[in-house]
Amino acid sequence: MKEIKVPELAESITEGTIAEWLVKKGDKVEKGDPVLELETDKVNVEVNADYAGVIVEITKEEGEDVEVGDVIAKVDENGEAGGGSGEDNQEEAAEPQTSAKDAGQEDTPEEKPAAASQTAEQASSGSKDTVASPAARKRARELGIDLSDVYPRDPLGRIRPEDVEQAAKGGQKQPEAPKKDKQPAKSSGETEFDKPVERVKMTRRRQTIANRLVEAQHNAAMLTTFNEVDMTAIMKLRSERKDKFLEKHDVKLGFMSFFTKAVVGALKEFPLINAEIQGNELILKKFYDIGIAVSTDDGLVVPVVRDADRLDFAGVEREIAHLGKKARDKQLQMADLQGGSFTITNGGIFGSLLSTPILNAPQVGILGMHSIQKRPIVMPDDSIEVRPMMYVALSYDHRIVDGKDAVQFLVRIKQMLEDPYDLLLEG
Repeated sequence: MKEIKVPELAESITEGTIAEWLVKKGDKVEKGDPVLELETDKVNVEVNADYAGVIVEITKEEGEDVEVGDVIAKVDENGEAGGGSGEDNQEEAAEPQTSAKDAGQEDTPEEKPAAASQTAEQASSGSKDTVASPAARKRARELGIDLSDVYPRDPLGRIRPEDVEQAAKGGQKQPEAPKKDKQPAKSSGETEFDKPVERVKMTRRRQTIANRLVEAQHNAAMLTTFNEVDMTAIMKLRSERKDKFLEKHDVKLGFMSFFTKAVVGALKEFPLINAEIQGNELILKKFYDIGIAVSTDDGLVVPVVRDADRLDFAGVEREIAHLGKKARDKQLQMADLQGGSFTITNGGIFGSLLSTPILNAPQVGILGMHSIQKRPIVMPDDSIEVRPMMYVALSYDHRIVDGKDAVQFLVRIKQMLEDPYDLLLEG
C-alpha cells in the first residue's frame, strides 16, 4: 500500500484546501496522473499520483485544509479498478463472523447467518446521512457499531476511526439534540439577523487577499496622489496604427502597453519608487518587472510582466494578453506571480472614475488607471475644448517615498502619455 501526500508546492506555501477530487475510490491511476485540485493562497495546483495502482482510500475530503506532507489518499499497486484491494475483500468477507464474536454473542449454528446479516445491516445503518471517512466505516463494520451512534470530535462533523473506537468502548455518547426553543450559541463576531441570509465560506484565496490588504494598510505609511491625463494623442495614435500593428504583430495595440512603458521610464528617473524595505535597509531594484492586476472569478491576481524595459510595445501587449488568459483559465503558476517591482491596476474597465489603490506589499508604489471621460478642458490659449480625460492615481509608501518624488513621478507619466509618439519610438 502506497500513500499519496501533499507535495512541496513553493517556499511561501505550506498549506491549501482541497478544491476538487479528480478521482474516486476504486479508480485506477497511473504515476503522474492528476488526482485532485488544491487551492492555495495564490493559485490552484494539481496534485499528481506518485504511484500507479488503484485508489483504495481517500483520507481527506473536498473542503478540508491540508498541509505539505499530509496523507490524502492510499494506492494499492496490485489492486483492480472498482474492486479495492484483496486485503479489504478478505476482511469484508470475514466481517459478519468477527462482528458477532466481538459483540459476545453465543449463537447456535442455525442462528449465525441471520445474526451476521443483522450485524452488517446495523453497521451500515445511518451511513447515507453520516459523514465518515472510509477507514471509519470499515472499522465500524468490524466492530458492529452503528455510525449514527458515534459522536464525531471533528468540528466539521466527520467521523474518524478513533471516534468509532471510542464509541466501541462506551466512552462517548451522541449528545442529545438541543430543544427547539433554545437558541444556538453564536461565535464571536457573528451578527444575528432577523431576515433571511446566506453564509458562504470565504475561499482560501479571498481570505489571503483580505489579510494582505489589511496587512499593507497596517505596515505601510500609505498615501495617494492624483493627476489627470489627456488621452487625445494616445487615442489618435491607436486609431492610426492599430490595424497595421495587429497585422504585423498579431496582437492588438491597447492602452496597457503605453502605461507600462511610461511607468518604466518614470521608475528609471525615480528609483526609490522601484524599491522596497527589508528591515533597516532599502533594496533598490535594478530591474523592471511590472505587475498587472487581473480580476478573476476567484479574486484579484497580479501576474508579472518580466523585464518590461526590454520589451517593445508588441512584446508588452503579447505578454499581458498571455498572462490574462492564464489567470482567467486558472493556469497561472507560482513563477507568474512572484517578484514584481511595481504594479498597475485598471479599475476603468469596470467604470471606476477615481480610486485609491492599495499597495501590493512589499512594493512601495502602485498606479491606478480609471475610465476615460470627455470633459471640457481649458487649453493654453484659454479656449475650451472637449477632451477624453483619465484620472490617474499613485499610491506610495511614504516611509521611503517623499511627496515631492511621488508627485513628480506622476507628472512625468502624464507628460510621456500625452506625447506618446516619442514614447513609442523610444520604447
